[in-house]
Amino acid sequence: MPVPQASKALARFTVLDLTRVRAGPTCVRQLADWGANVVKIEMPPDPEAGEGLGGPRDGPDFYNLHRNKRSMTLNLKAKEGLAAFKRMVKKADVVVENFRPDVKRRLGIDYRQLARINPKLVYASISGFGQTGPYRDRPGFDQIAQGMGGLMSITGLPGQGPVRVGIPVADLTAGLFCALGILVALLEREKSKKGQHVATSLLQAQIFMLDFQGARWLINGEVPKQAGNDHPTSIPTGVFKTADGHINIATTGHIWQRFCTALGAPELLRRPEYQTGAARSQNRHALNAEINQYTVKRTSAEWVDCLNQAGVPCGPIYAIDQVYADPQVVHLGMAQSVRKKGRPLRMAGQPMSLSRTPSRLAAPPPDLGEHTDEILKEFGFKPLEITALRRANAV
Repeated sequence: MPVPQASKALARFTVLDLTRVRAGPTCVRQLADWGANVVKIEMPPDPEAGEGLGGPRDGPDFYNLHRNKRSMTLNLKAKEGLAAFKRMVKKADVVVENFRPDVKRRLGIDYRQLARINPKLVYASISGFGQTGPYRDRPGFDQIAQGMGGLMSITGLPGQGPVRVGIPVADLTAGLFCALGILVALLEREKSKKGQHVATSLLQAQIFMLDFQGARWLINGEVPKQAGNDHPTSIPTGVFKTADGHINIATTGHIWQRFCTALGAPELLRRPEYQTGAARSQNRHALNAEINQYTVKRTSAEWVDCLNQAGVPCGPIYAIDQVYADPQVVHLGMAQSVRKKGRPLRMAGQPMSLSRTPSRLAAPPPDLGEHTDEILKEFGFKPLEITALRRANAV
């Protein structure tokens, strides 16, 4: 198949993808969805290897991460395979990997060695804890490090300790930050004509995602307490029970007055313990209990309509099927389709739009090694050379 035309935005860039599991593939998916020529390089099939770290190849998780890419097999542990990879690096713009720091050095594919081959190469690395430092060699590869990072990403429930979120926050954010770093490096390269090493880790991504909670400590020396579903500072903000479920409500500043009026509880405005934002924060548990006595009287849909009309930020709490059925989500086109093996695959599209060079699902996730020969030909390998690689079990 030709290079998938997911977008024209990054079509001039070729990316060699050595990543596995989630953080790295998330990064490369961003580049693929915006039109980069992504070559997913995988080990040749090994019947004794068992299921890969990324789960079943025909599962929704793999499909979601590897659309708009082509796949080739290449054994980097074989001298012929390593030589072929280095030959491909000469024509590539980007290499992305999420091996442990010591692994790529042993393989001979770390940044310093590949930069000698292609000084314009942008080389991106994702690890659990960083490329250097006391934790660099710890087992932290993707989902393992996410156990630490995920705990750092949420506030938890009062009295119950941290609670794991339902998605791998550390992996996803590290992947997105890495993609951003690659784009910055490519922009800088247009002026300097030089590549560079982009590196991030799951730990760094989660420290950054602490955002204003981290700032409360770094600037004010304040250690934020667990707040569960409540907002750390703007109260009442959180989850409230309705007649048929729960809704999210957010109030701050003058919205508090609008909220009490819409709630039908003007007496709350007169209570001294709720007069100021600081007072409401201090008395949050009592206030939330009182609000729940009102919200349980009507359905979620009724409250969302009522509070929106009053200018109070709120929304329903959905199951995943309800998310994709929501009329605004449908309008935004978040679910897109591509065909694989004769059937449609629906996956989430990119969460931003470009007016001239939009992104789309141009190609389904590839089968293992599906495009090996055509990719090698594009990189200048002759038929006899490809045959030699196969005889050497390098592809």
